[in-house]
Amino acid sequence: MLSRLPLLLALCVSAAAHAQAEFDDLRDISSARGYAMGGATLAHGLGTESILGNPAAIALFKMYRIELHGAWDTSDKDAFAGVSLMDAKTSAVAAGLDYHILSLRNGAGRATAHFTTLALALPLSSGLMIGSSLHYLRLKGGFDPLKVNDTSVDAGLLVRLGGSYTLGFSAHNLVGTDNPLLSRYYSAHLGFFTGLLTLGADVRADFETEEKNIFTYSGGAEYLVGQAIPLRLGYSYDTFRRTSQLGVGFGFMTQEGGGIDFAYRHDFGKGEGRGRLLSLSIRMQVG
Repeated sequence: MLSRLPLLLALCVSAAAHAQAEFDDLRDISSARGYAMGGATLAHGLGTESILGNPAAIALFKMYRIELHGAWDTSDKDAFAGVSLMDAKTSAVAAGLDYHILSLRNGAGRATAHFTTLALALPLSSGLMIGSSLHYLRLKGGFDPLKVNDTSVDAGLLVRLGGSYTLGFSAHNLVGTDNPLLSRYYSAHLGFFTGLLTLGADVRADFETEEKNIFTYSGGAEYLVGQAIPLRLGYSYDTFRRTSQLGVGFGFMTQEGGGIDFAYRHDFGKGEGRGRLLSLSIRMQVG
């Protein structure tokens, strides 16, 4: 019996690491625009991905937006669908609401998760915004524990530097849970707007999940062709898994700011780091 103990411990550690790799703490949820730009969109405030990213960014532009999202990983068959609403037009306090349903797998089987987020943001001036968001996660299925009901809180700050630059910082899962699916991490991000070209950069830092610090670096670009067709390219690198991701995408945009976006992301790496993800987003905007 004692001779089997090391094997059992090894299996437990392997299963836990596999679950972490598959689920990735819900950090991978984004829009088609976000996937295409490597996740480097947190400083832009141009889409509802700000609700799950930097909540302060939802106050950057005075607009009302509704988005529908969907994504499918063709490698492990994970998938999600979501709806997001963002209103920075009708009140001085900007608000956002996001709901996603996810079907995910790990070594213990498949799980269904419901992830809901409420975000609020306040512009302290034309160049300084603060925000916070509350998450609620309900999960049933193959993960340990089999049932999860947890909440967590994010906070963010966004600074507009002139007319072309934005600089942001956000802290995620600060209070409310010790669940490894909602582990704490931080992000610093930069946005650059110039005519038809939008650029983004992001550095994500995790000081708690593993024994050594984990950094993820992302960069992305968007170019608007003919005032109606955005072309996107992005890249990210995970220093822990030593995997990289390349995203590409395009869309169609109306004069009012609505439209439809498509994205493809390819993972390059070892073992579990490989994957191919397809994503679709539909946008409706007022203002």
